[in-house]
Amino acid sequence: MCRLACLSSIVLLIPAAVSFHSPSKSVHIITCSKLNSAITPSSTALQSTLDEATRITTNTKKTWFPIRPADALSPSNDYNSLVKSAYLRHILVETEEMADLVMNLYLNGGKGRGDNGNTSSYDTTDGDVFSRLAVDVSTCQFTREDSGEIGWVDNPNNDNNKSREKSKLNHVYADIISSETISDVFQRRVKGGDVIKVEGKEGWHLIRVDDLYIKLVGDTDTTADGSKNRINKVRPKLKGSGQIPLSPMFKKVGTGTANGSIDTNNNGIDNDNEQSKMIYSVPNAKYYQILTSGCQMNVADSERIMGVLEGELGLTALDTINDGADSTLIASNNDKKSKGKKPTPDILLLNTCTIRDHAEQKVYDALGPYTAMKRAGKPLAIVVAGCVAQQEGEALLRRFPEIDLVLGPQYIPWLGELLVEVGKGSQLCMTESMIWSEKGGSLAIDCDSSREKDGDWMTPIKRGHSVRAWVNVIYGCNEHCTYCVVPSVRGVEQSRSMEAILQECLQLAKSGYKEVTLLGQNIDAYGRDMIPKRTFADLLHYLNDNLPPSTISRIRYVTSHPRYFSERVIDAVANLDKVCECFHMPFQAGDDSVLRDMRRGYTFDSYMKIIQKIRAKAPDASICGDVIVGFPGETEEAFQRTLDLMEEVKFDNLNTFAYSPRPNTEAANWDNQVPSAVQSDRLQRVQALAAKHALERSEVSLEFKKQ
Repeated sequence: MCRLACLSSIVLLIPAAVSFHSPSKSVHIITCSKLNSAITPSSTALQSTLDEATRITTNTKKTWFPIRPADALSPSNDYNSLVKSAYLRHILVETEEMADLVMNLYLNGGKGRGDNGNTSSYDTTDGDVFSRLAVDVSTCQFTREDSGEIGWVDNPNNDNNKSREKSKLNHVYADIISSETISDVFQRRVKGGDVIKVEGKEGWHLIRVDDLYIKLVGDTDTTADGSKNRINKVRPKLKGSGQIPLSPMFKKVGTGTANGSIDTNNNGIDNDNEQSKMIYSVPNAKYYQILTSGCQMNVADSERIMGVLEGELGLTALDTINDGADSTLIASNNDKKSKGKKPTPDILLLNTCTIRDHAEQKVYDALGPYTAMKRAGKPLAIVVAGCVAQQEGEALLRRFPEIDLVLGPQYIPWLGELLVEVGKGSQLCMTESMIWSEKGGSLAIDCDSSREKDGDWMTPIKRGHSVRAWVNVIYGCNEHCTYCVVPSVRGVEQSRSMEAILQECLQLAKSGYKEVTLLGQNIDAYGRDMIPKRTFADLLHYLNDNLPPSTISRIRYVTSHPRYFSERVIDAVANLDKVCECFHMPFQAGDDSVLRDMRRGYTFDSYMKIIQKIRAKAPDASICGDVIVGFPGETEEAFQRTLDLMEEVKFDNLNTFAYSPRPNTEAANWDNQVPSAVQSDRLQRVQALAAKHALERSEVSLEFKKQ
């Protein structure tokens, strides 16, 4: 038996043990004052075993998140069970050398070098270099004139597709791409934005994946064993009231009968139990209300959610009605007694945040009045989305059985599909790891249709402003900062394709928008999950080059990570005319030991080197940051280093926070927490200094403008 196995046996039999915790390494050392000689031959042998266990625990490396999103999927929610089809384009050439040349031209945005070494630009038209290359270079006679478009290709390894006859699976593409090549594409577990090189019978293919088609809800009552997702198609009566929880029905925009009555066949409602029959009598949903808390990512998510509710399901925002519409409008029925009353929501959606303390309790408090309405028999769909939904998962359903849908942030593209299921009487929890799709299994998608641009099937978005807009470029975070809950509630990093991002920006430009802010929890990680890898600097150049003149003139972004920040980004911000000279560079703390315990991956000096490079290349740029005070183990001396860093940088704007323990984070369990009174004092001191520096920077800016 190995030493570690012996130790396990010994520890189980020792009644008196003390555990010591090291905040930076999470090492547990077990000591005992009295041992049974029959178990332990000698104290020397035990000490040797303990030393070995300590060494193993100390040297074990942290398990980092996988770079490829498909590798983060659980066995119960794996790639082949999720991905039904992929929308593909291709360029067919004769040799691998030619394929490499075309790939290089594509990756460089249509810019290459001629025989004389001079840089030349390829005609990229609207920025879709791949489609343009397909027209000019591809030898495929079937797709060349259609910009290389193949269309929706079924995944031969998908469980539903396996049941179909092989001769009929993808048979319409047999002259374009072989079944072996298609199988090779899906074996690589591709996602939207990937471009892969594949050798086939026809020659060498460069295949671009525009998007994935994922269908979440099937005919079964629950999802696979071990999955965090739950689909309960038959719900028990609510305790206390004895009511079966009712929700209004949801239907696609444009469906229904000519006289406006409910067309149950169109809604796909299966008449297989008494509960489903009861749902038939519930009117269609008309009005929604959404309450949003948290960061700009949540605000952007809410815009997408509202887009789905209005664009796919035809609902109307309750706030819009209350802000000046006819007061005789009613929520969900034509009862004369209701005439003149303000409408009430048919669906309530809470988009939640868990970054600060007591976030969960705030959600519980907000739910109270609405769960009471549902217990009283009102047909009301209650949806909890966002970070609290992802963190709590099925526990929310146990605490509040009135909730109809718990929606993790990665499932927003499927909201329409899931609400239709809610309208049938189902209760769902969707928080399992997911692979991103621009449109997913949306109600508006047709797998037999084609599209011209990547933006054609994006989830509709209802913008909160008419001049500036949020544009997501990367979702999730792969970092392991010991204080941060984001990776556990936002999932792994998943980059959107550059083409999809550009198409969204072009649509905004067409609508008159002048400014976009590119969003990402760790935006400098953009593209590292793609095939082949891209960079955030590549994206900035791509957008700057392809946005038409006199349209969007300001590009901003948040948030950078000093560990990954590159000089190419500094050069892009300093030199590209549409990119604003503003750097958001969270530093969190100034003391190296605190930064190490935070697991930030940089030091005071390495951070200042970045600032110095920015000042050298973009001396007039504004620099913003984030800081946390009162992190576990932060001494007054360590806190002084934070003030020292602030004095050296003099931030234009600084977001300040007092540390608060969050669920599922390492630092929350450490025993060296800083008292709240000390945290409050330090927070006031950094805020005062930050305000002083912001004023100084503003005065410098005003003097510069006067000159």
